[in-house]
Amino acid sequence: MIKQGEKIKVKQIGSPIRRCKKQSLHLKSLGLRGIGSEREVVANNSVLGLIEKVRHLIKIV
Repeated sequence: MIKQGEKIKVKQIGSPIRRCKKQSLHLKSLGLRGIGSEREVVANNSVLGLIEKVRHLIKIV
């Protein structure tokens, strides 16, 4: 369970090619640029919502 305000490290493991355009934009808004890129984000409602939308393309490290 992820708590509000906690820092989460997110890694992209899938490509947004052949996916809905919105999923590509969700990855960009999380700060992920390509497969293997990692980003540390602060958990809040908007970030958790983005993570839920592209959970098949990312991994929480």
